Amino acid sequence: MLNIPESVKNQINNPQPDIKQFVDIITGREKPQKVHLAELFADWEVMQWITEDIIGRKWVPENKSDIEQMKQHLLCQIEYWYRMGYDYIRIAGGLEFVDTTTAADEVGENLGKEKRNWADMHGGPIQSFEDFEKYPWPVVKDENLWMYEFVAENLPDGMGLMACPSSGFLEVPMEFLIGYESMAMMIYDNPELIKAVFDKHRGLMLDVYKKVVGIEQLAGFFQGDDMGYKTGTMFSPDFLKEYSLPGHKLAAALAHEHDKIYILHSCGQLNEIYDYLIDEIKIDAKHSYEDVIMPVEDFCAEYGSRVAAIGGVDLNLLSMADEKTVRERVRKILAACMPSGRYALGSGNSVTNYCKQENILAMFDEAYSWG
Repeated sequence: MLNIPESVKNQINNPQPDIKQFVDIITGREKPQKVHLAELFADWEVMQWITEDIIGRKWVPENKSDIEQMKQHLLCQIEYWYRMGYDYIRIAGGLEFVDTTTAADEVGENLGKEKRNWADMHGGPIQSFEDFEKYPWPVVKDENLWMYEFVAENLPDGMGLMACPSSGFLEVPMEFLIGYESMAMMIYDNPELIKAVFDKHRGLMLDVYKKVVGIEQLAGFFQGDDMGYKTGTMFSPDFLKEYSLPGHKLAAALAHEHDKIYILHSCGQLNEIYDYLIDEIKIDAKHSYEDVIMPVEDFCAEYGSRVAAIGGVDLNLLSMADEKTVRERVRKILAACMPSGRYALGSGNSVTNYCKQENILAMFDEAYSWG
């Protein structure tokens, strides 16, 4: 039987979201008086466990073919983010690309029940201009974006909405359309096709952002786009600046034109492009950290005066360490990052179904109890 910390019970019974304060902290306009939380997402198994076993409400699973069930599912998600102390809920969708992922052979431990999918990095459906023309490109339609309006209309007072149409400006061409290995060769063999793919995808992404940016409850865009390995970027900085980063720059500019924030989630070692992301793309916050690459407190020390940091509790700790170690690590992060002002606590990547339940609760407890 898991021990539910009193601070978690108190938070669930007395949520006080303040999206304006969250935005002011991310942008450096205000110093935090408490620990604000932020995540890219939480696996559905985690949200179901907390919703049913701790919050005490029935969880409705996702079913994209049934709109009424999807509405009830989204209401469950809102309840999770609200009760657990977040100032926003991040909604992703609107662009669906052909799924080329492969399921892993084994399921995860802890809450993991389903196989996790991995991108096929060898090749993709677009290897020629003929493939490009035949590909079933998604069409941006208002009826495919209903979930943004629905969530906005059902948010509790004080909460905001973060939007993301699909995987990132690099990820979709690299993982779903061309493939990493094919793209690496196509840079030299067929750069015109690479440009056509990136231009087409960028336009679709921006069309979605333009349609949702006017939603009153929208606080900003929270775009995921993994660009790095443990030791560097997946492609050269020059390649990224020519092909994928222009999409981020246009999306960030659109957000800022409408007084919204732009948060980038990107895994990997991005040291060579951090200055470009901050000064040229003008991201407001960077999310995703691994201690083996750059601990979040090191990022705060080097860049914290120019951009906000989000997360940093390494998934290796959350999934494999004991609770005492997790608590010590969270306290160390808060002690180092909170004084900078532009910081929100969360996992290093997302709250996955293979994280230990007691470690998830410990992270929440330390956040609620800080100061």
